[in-house]
Amino acid sequence: MTRKVMVGDVAIGGDAPVSVQSMTNTDTRDIRSTLKQINELYESGCQIVRIAVPDSEAAEAVKHIKKESPVPIVADIHFDYRLAIKAAENGADKLRINPGNIGNKEQLIKITKVAKERKIPIRIGVNSGSLEKDLINKYGGITAEALFESAENSVEYMMDTGFEDLVLSVKSSDVVLNYQTHMLIKDKLDIPLHIGITEAGTVKTGMVKSAIGIGSLLLRGIGDTIRVSLTGNPIEEVKFAKEILKSLGMLDNSINLISCPTCGRCRIDLVEIAKDVEKMITSLEPEMKKYKPGKIDVAVMGCAVNGPGEAKNADIGIAGGKGKGILISKGEILASVPEEELTSALEKEIRRRYFGDLND
Repeated sequence: MTRKVMVGDVAIGGDAPVSVQSMTNTDTRDIRSTLKQINELYESGCQIVRIAVPDSEAAEAVKHIKKESPVPIVADIHFDYRLAIKAAENGADKLRINPGNIGNKEQLIKITKVAKERKIPIRIGVNSGSLEKDLINKYGGITAEALFESAENSVEYMMDTGFEDLVLSVKSSDVVLNYQTHMLIKDKLDIPLHIGITEAGTVKTGMVKSAIGIGSLLLRGIGDTIRVSLTGNPIEEVKFAKEILKSLGMLDNSINLISCPTCGRCRIDLVEIAKDVEKMITSLEPEMKKYKPGKIDVAVMGCAVNGPGEAKNADIGIAGGKGKGILISKGEILASVPEEELTSALEKEIRRRYFGDLND
């Protein structure tokens, strides 16, 4: 088990649940636009947000963003150690730096001194795209062993300053290389791990790479916080990260949708019904946060012949017939419902069971 650190009020590592992160793509100096996106990310379920701090004006903006942000803020710093110090002094909840490009040892000590005083952790970022040339030469290319050694060296370098409140991320855009690297890390370092596939691609390709890359590590018990990196709206990153956690049973107070691919026995418009149910599930997220019912599996099945059996492990669901369907729970039939009322009947039953809504 990794050690636990606090990023604002969010725990990372130890026995804490896996948290979801994202990063704004606004100009941090545009405080209003950045806060707008942070709030949108929060509403989508993001728990920690990283912002780019490329210059002094952006570091100054951290102060104003932090005051109004509903989630902890991570300041992403490269090259200039003074920006890290200023961001920390202005209220950042965590710093993200690369020890190799942030300055010399004396400058790094200045950063860690401020971080200690403010009791904020530092995330070390190691990336296959910026791997040290000497390690590339040593291992004959960008390899898992080279990335691991870079990470180990960075951790030692930080700890030599007397700072131990660390989070580590080691990322590659290569899913297999990413996996191999974390297999080397998992038993050798007890630092909380931020995992993801960097530069994963557009929404379509990035989702596939991230599902495999992040999911395979989480199944091995590796990873304390995640980011799905997509070329697109960061809201999509959060939505998909939550779906990964849902599919692994790692997201509390969530609804996991199970739906069949349809076949020749289907006599209802299952595709549209499944879409409607998915929208309905999304609309219930505020109630899920409020009532905290735990994990709920909802099934949408096309056939009343096999549906109840195939969805017998689902907490609640529907299965189609000819122009109608049945409401089911754990394989038991609860009621027969006209096709056009299936989604609303399902929502009513969810509300009755989990939110205490007894109104018809």
